[in-house]
Amino acid sequence: MIHRTLSAAGIAAMSFVSATAALAQEAATTAAETAAEAGTPIAAATTEVAAAVANPGNNAWMMTATLLVLLMIIPGLALFYGGLTRSKNMLSTMTQVGGAATLAMLIWVMWGYSTAFGPEGNAFFSWGNLFLSQVTPDSTAATFSDEVISEYVFISFQMTFAAITAALIAGATVERLKFSALMLFTAIWLTITYFPIAHMVWAGGGFLFEDGALDFAGGTVVHINAGVSALVLAMFLGKRKGYPTEPMPPHSLVMTMIGTGLLWVGWFGFNAGSELEADGIAGLAMINTFVATAAAALTWMLMERFAGHKGSALGFCSGVIAGLVAVTPAAGNSGPFGAIVLGIVASVIAYFAVAKLKPRLGYDDSLDVFGIHGVAGIVGAIGTGIVYQPGFGGPGDGSTPLGAQLGVQAWAVIVAIVWAAIGTTIAALITKVVTGLRVSEEIEREGLDIGEHGERAYN
Repeated sequence: MIHRTLSAAGIAAMSFVSATAALAQEAATTAAETAAEAGTPIAAATTEVAAAVANPGNNAWMMTATLLVLLMIIPGLALFYGGLTRSKNMLSTMTQVGGAATLAMLIWVMWGYSTAFGPEGNAFFSWGNLFLSQVTPDSTAATFSDEVISEYVFISFQMTFAAITAALIAGATVERLKFSALMLFTAIWLTITYFPIAHMVWAGGGFLFEDGALDFAGGTVVHINAGVSALVLAMFLGKRKGYPTEPMPPHSLVMTMIGTGLLWVGWFGFNAGSELEADGIAGLAMINTFVATAAAALTWMLMERFAGHKGSALGFCSGVIAGLVAVTPAAGNSGPFGAIVLGIVASVIAYFAVAKLKPRLGYDDSLDVFGIHGVAGIVGAIGTGIVYQPGFGGPGDGSTPLGAQLGVQAWAVIVAIVWAAIGTTIAALITKVVTGLRVSEEIEREGLDIGEHGERAYN
């Protein structure tokens, strides 16, 4: 038997909680009596009292989760991408990741949040909340239960999602895209592509949300969106000079491995944080983020062996990212076994997309953003409709038949692909006219570190 003891501080804390609860009950009763005298519905009065204070535990967890997602971007994604490029483009790649992410943060505060999550999170766009003018330290945002968290914390958490999505796209276009072009493209792309898709999928009133599309942490909003957009922008740019005849190996797989580890650690904030509470579903998302990723990493290395190669560090890193991407929409919508299967399937399909499809089609997606994020995101988004079902060990209640849920998931994937492709095309065309897209041949040959930023990663 386990015995629990309370210190004096613990007893005092319990007394404080009891006293606070009594005061809250007294306040609610008083509010209800006042409302009754005024003819106001009692439920409205008591709800207003109860919704005034953010849950401290959930608030603390969401602040931590937000910082974990920031860790994914800088230094995680910057190191992951930077290590995969040639040494003459190392700093340029990291600067593009940082530049796109920080610009996204500012735009999110200026008009992004008020676009994706309008009044009460339902409307699309709110003039009155530009620059967060209607948000105060006392403002709260609802979670999936009766609890609330600080609205500033919710805004910050969602801000990191917009930031990393914008930064992901840069992986397909490194070593040839102008920094000025990336910044202008990012501003336009966020406004016409990311914010609308985020609203469709995550905001109450968004039509994919209302259709019942399952996307726990961003399979459509982040990964399909970024993957498809990266492919379209890469095709606008054209191939790097010398691709694919000249060898262009990663200059530092050590940095890529460090970045991979930081991404995996940060992804727990990404996935478990998307529950918005520190509860059992957050725990489910956490274990799924472990096991789906582990299965995908080993599967990618096995695929290399089956293809006649040695299991590589690059293959391990690629498998880790494929598993993380695939489990993102399913993190809280799958049992652990379903997450493992999803990780394996996504890794196999993404491997073929990178090793077979990309060479056959001939496009130059520099760091395989589409092959991993786009393809594994599609597998994960559609697969979520399967692993969610209770018959497959998922947390669903069986109220939506498998075929119907798969139809909704496929529809959400199609909408995300089409919207991302059209939005990216518009943003790329405008950017091409205003700044041009590609660096000069001389800068590309010399390296973007010197040509675009006047510095070198290594002396």
